[in-house]
Amino acid sequence: MNETPATDSIDILREALRHFAAARRWESFHTPKNLVMALSVEAAELVEQFQWLTPEESSNPTPDRRDAIADEIADVLLYLVRIADVLDIDPLEAARAKMVKNARKYPPLSAP
Repeated sequence: MNETPATDSIDILREALRHFAAARRWESFHTPKNLVMALSVEAAELVEQFQWLTPEESSNPTPDRRDAIADEIADVLLYLVRIADVLDIDPLEAARAKMVKNARKYPPLSAP
């Protein structure tokens, strides 16, 4: 079986992560606490890719750095999707609801 899941939607990705974890018997380790801690580590690894870069360097990473950034973004996304699944939270619905809250909290600036 191909180990690379199709990732055309959050639902497909969530299912692929469920199967990936189940095949390795990781479910008992995938508690919200453990997953959030792992997410924190992955977010720090993403930060590390930008540490000490100038604004110009951070906006135009080298091909190798861009690949490393993509890997860390993937790790962060995978943990977010897994946490949401374990807690039965629809991440897209949560994001939409948060955008509505943010729009109320931070109204658009008026034109000068």
